[in-house]
Amino acid sequence: MAHYQRAGEIPAKRHTQHRDAAGSLYYEELMGEEGFSSDSSLLYHRHVPSAVVDARIWQLPDQSTAANHPLLPRHLKLHDLFEGQEWKSADAVRDRRLVLGNADVRINYVVAGTSSPLYRNATGDECAYIEAGSGTVETVFGDLDVASGDYVIIPRATTHRWVPSGDGPLRLYVIEANSHIAPPKRYLSRYGQFLEHAPYCERDLRTPEAPRTVDERDVEIYLKHRGDGPAGLAGSVHVTPHHPFDVVGWDGCLYPYVFNIADFEPITGRIHQPPPVHQVFEGNNFVICNFVPRKVDYHPLAVPVPYYHSNVDSDEVMFYVGGDYEARKGSGINVGSVSLHPGGYPHGPQPAAIEASLGAERFEELAVMVDTFRPLGLGEAGQVCDDGVYAWTWAGRGPRS
Repeated sequence: MAHYQRAGEIPAKRHTQHRDAAGSLYYEELMGEEGFSSDSSLLYHRHVPSAVVDARIWQLPDQSTAANHPLLPRHLKLHDLFEGQEWKSADAVRDRRLVLGNADVRINYVVAGTSSPLYRNATGDECAYIEAGSGTVETVFGDLDVASGDYVIIPRATTHRWVPSGDGPLRLYVIEANSHIAPPKRYLSRYGQFLEHAPYCERDLRTPEAPRTVDERDVEIYLKHRGDGPAGLAGSVHVTPHHPFDVVGWDGCLYPYVFNIADFEPITGRIHQPPPVHQVFEGNNFVICNFVPRKVDYHPLAVPVPYYHSNVDSDEVMFYVGGDYEARKGSGINVGSVSLHPGGYPHGPQPAAIEASLGAERFEELAVMVDTFRPLGLGEAGQVCDDGVYAWTWAGRGPRS
């Protein structure tokens, strides 16, 4: 995101002395991608950012996956994962449950009712879609107010925590990358500006306005990082002598930001448009798309629902978050559902949905899609919320006895 921002107090020249009113020197930290060769920001701390006074192991939630074998399309009912009132004591970091994952990306779901600890993901960027609820993401760059429909992009190693508003559960669909997450390159100029054909632009992004300093001692930070556990991950807890939210100013092109799905301008045509027109972000070996309320195909003989297609190179994961998804009527899919259509399996609309869609002028659907270019395994959450019958809905009967 080469979109320059600055907040708080910074010196006129980078890598020069910056002092407070009493003459004490602030500590400059470069937070950058790809070594010193890509986007970065400079943050100015009141205290030494690398100081640690204690450390211990954090046992991560189950990160193991099981193969989708035999190969089947699946319907995962995410709303079954946090039943009753258990969400009230859950937080958005330690209580995430792994739905699907591979070596490039992990898809988690959590329903949170309490504030998370400070957290830093050192394995890759995170994209959290807020299905419902509201709250604040407190970050070392400053705070972000978030609510239903927001995508929250958090760069790798950004210290932050999730604070629900308290007026109901905060439902998060969290896409954890082992890479960076950014707008598709085809939307951007060679210098990083959004181009005219892009379905959103800089004006649609919400960024931290100013850093907030917190004066606390012996503060715990939960870290997810490379290790020898499942998926090559491990967890640690660092105790720092001062709160990491001690930044007095920062500037640069690397920072967390928010984009609301309602600000995505859908691309339509006379006949059915392929999934890439719905793309909103991309990472290494995966893309994120969204399907929003829109005018649909207006050729007089158009078939508005998708044609059947074989995922030759990817697994397709659709998270249904609102409205009526026309192509899935009759399959049990509802709000809170995830469908997995794996590579090698030709999929498309339920048969009755094709005729029913003819003549439609609009679709009032809201969904977030992740396409991966390596097979996905089922996490512990994906295994327990699989409905077990979705694969047979096109044929109208179950497997042979």
